[in-house]
Amino acid sequence: MIRFTVSRVLAMALATAASSSLVPATLQAHDETADREEAVDPRWRASTVYFLLTDRFANGDPANDRMVGRKRDGGPLRSFEGGDLKGLTQKIEQGWFNDLGVDAIWTAPVIENVHGFVDEGEWGLTYAYHGYWPKDWTAIDPNLGTEADFAAMVKAAHGKGLRVIVDVIANHAGPVTPLDPRWPETWVRRQPPCDYQSYAGTVDCELSFTLQDMRTDSEAPVALPDFLIAKWRKEGRLKRELAELDSFFARTGYPRAPRYYLVKWLTDWVRDYGIDGFRVDTAKHVDPELWGVLKREAAIALADWRARNPARIGGDRPFYMVGEVFNHGLLANGQTVGAAYDYGDRVVDFRDHGFDGTINMGFPAHLKMPLSALYRAFDAELATGAFAGRATLNYLASHDDMGPHDPARAVHFAATEALLLAPGGAQIYYGDEIARSLVVPGTKGDATLRSVFDWQQASTEPGQAMLRHWQKLGQFRARHPAIGAGRPYELGIRPYTFGRIIAEAGIADRVVVAMTAGQDGPVTIRTGTVFAEGTVLRDSYSDQVVRVSGGAVQIAKPGRIVLLEPAP
Repeated sequence: MIRFTVSRVLAMALATAASSSLVPATLQAHDETADREEAVDPRWRASTVYFLLTDRFANGDPANDRMVGRKRDGGPLRSFEGGDLKGLTQKIEQGWFNDLGVDAIWTAPVIENVHGFVDEGEWGLTYAYHGYWPKDWTAIDPNLGTEADFAAMVKAAHGKGLRVIVDVIANHAGPVTPLDPRWPETWVRRQPPCDYQSYAGTVDCELSFTLQDMRTDSEAPVALPDFLIAKWRKEGRLKRELAELDSFFARTGYPRAPRYYLVKWLTDWVRDYGIDGFRVDTAKHVDPELWGVLKREAAIALADWRARNPARIGGDRPFYMVGEVFNHGLLANGQTVGAAYDYGDRVVDFRDHGFDGTINMGFPAHLKMPLSALYRAFDAELATGAFAGRATLNYLASHDDMGPHDPARAVHFAATEALLLAPGGAQIYYGDEIARSLVVPGTKGDATLRSVFDWQQASTEPGQAMLRHWQKLGQFRARHPAIGAGRPYELGIRPYTFGRIIAEAGIADRVVVAMTAGQDGPVTIRTGTVFAEGTVLRDSYSDQVVRVSGGAVQIAKPGRIVLLEPAP
């Protein structure tokens, strides 16, 4: 249970939302790093992350569509559909993500999942197309490709200046199926079922009877499962895997408990391929101390990889870790929930356990607020409130949030603006950029959120119009870290106009944005003192060039939005 409190700064922000008074844009030229001694790298705080289910994105190799006995006999959208790592690599090389202004790609888990299916009643047979039913943490799922394909994808991404975030799981293994055995009792717990009434009832429990809940709280040494040893032997890599485990445990001194095997297996992907970050699944259901160990080992692994790869991606950033803490976000009913998660009998701040931030699970609901009030509240929380200096990711839709914003995409142009111009990080869910519908007739449950990316739709005029909107906003956001990590300055109500400025960690950036949808020109946009008198600016959306006069600019023919930046 989450206990809500109202922060003083947020209450002031919401009170301001009820009036039409303007916040003066008084600027001070100083490095704000001193104000944020514990701040996450601002480039991560301002990041635009593209999240995709690899199986649903792009099919680059039809030869791997039906692997390890998997068939196309699942319920609607519950079988593997053919997307793979080669398809993702092709889209990286074609510049799809760069055109969107993306700076990091987050893939659903790519590790090998259970081979069989689960009968989910009225939903039909379900395969592990989504990646969240692990079988072997040391291998790539055969339907997605090979380790060579994964290496090529990461190399291609880095070559385009894109970072790679991989979804990781430690809470559970996949279900038992006719093709997949049960893990030993020393590795997984059977009882009690989670009741979410306490820390133990959320963490030290079985999350789902269909999954196998890992004993991540245990420090007791365990032997490797027989089925895993047999699998590695059959694949010709048993000696190598055992030798690497011996080396890891000798170096770290950790006991051979399930949690530390998982840490070793997960951080190998960093050490071998230079993964830039983790998105952590089911974070609140795992002993938080484990996440701290994972982050430390991942940072060591990334430093190791960088030392061996001097021609790596430019602009090193610290290893990034963001968590899914379900039902926890910046706000609830317009009030802050605080940065920590309250289990009822224990409060855990995941920032104390390796996380740079968490996903803002409430953002779709937050969009019911007037945009000016929402941005004031977010600005307050991220600038000086409970989330100051922390990373967060806002989103319109995701793979398992059954309450997405505007599932039929009826007001998607405005939603795009709200997301990409919001304080904090932005998560694009695959297909957002072409208004992929989240209402798929015939599907059951979360399958409606997980349709295949329609590349033909992307080439139609409606798809192209939406895509251009995302690209203009995304590229503006990519050029200006002030959007996600800067200090706010409200400048006008009609049209709603704000500035953001960052002077931190060697970054100096400032912008002014005005929401002008439905307004004919000419329109006056206040710039206050964000830009000096006489500064020549460019509206990135309409490509008009203007000059600041009297603390304002005149836009002759505004588009849906005005995005002001210094003219090149």
